[in-house]
Amino acid sequence: MLVPQPIASGDGFAGWQALNDTIMGGRSQGAVQTTSDGLLLQAFVEPEGGGFVSCRSPVFDPPLDLSAYGALELAVDGDGRRYKLAIACRDGLAGLTELIPGGLRWVAEFSTRPNGTSVVVIPFSRLTPSVRATPVGLPLRFDAAGVTRLQILHSKFGDMGGRNPGFRPGELQLLIRSIRAVV
Repeated sequence: MLVPQPIASGDGFAGWQALNDTIMGGRSQGAVQTTSDGLLLQAFVEPEGGGFVSCRSPVFDPPLDLSAYGALELAVDGDGRRYKLAIACRDGLAGLTELIPGGLRWVAEFSTRPNGTSVVVIPFSRLTPSVRATPVGLPLRFDAAGVTRLQILHSKFGDMGGRNPGFRPGELQLLIRSIRAVV
């Protein structure tokens, strides 16, 4: 039996950073802090001019090989909001995806409980290809053997490009306790 593969937990989120809509002219503000409990994202989400806050890992070099697994499991203390997991993979298209601003990401939404820890399992089969919150209609395949970056966002856009029904502007606090690959 294959045991879960830890990716980050507790104070093991070194190098993770906030990335907010200010990169595209928005006004949301967010910051991350590594604590003994995990990665804490504290933010204020402004819906105009972008409408997102996020935290993302450093680039994994070499890429993570998660091909023996079928999902990611996140343990998070949320606030009842709906979040999005975005995964970047090494480019199998001769470098073309990095020519696209924002690059190609594999995304899936997930909900959190208003209080306490939510354990969320996101199967790789549920991930859809997207570029800047717009679904990509090409026949692409997720490369679990080449995961280069993870990102967790609260965005006014859902994983299928429409509005996120769980989006709420204002103050936000999310504690990511752990991320691990599971069968």
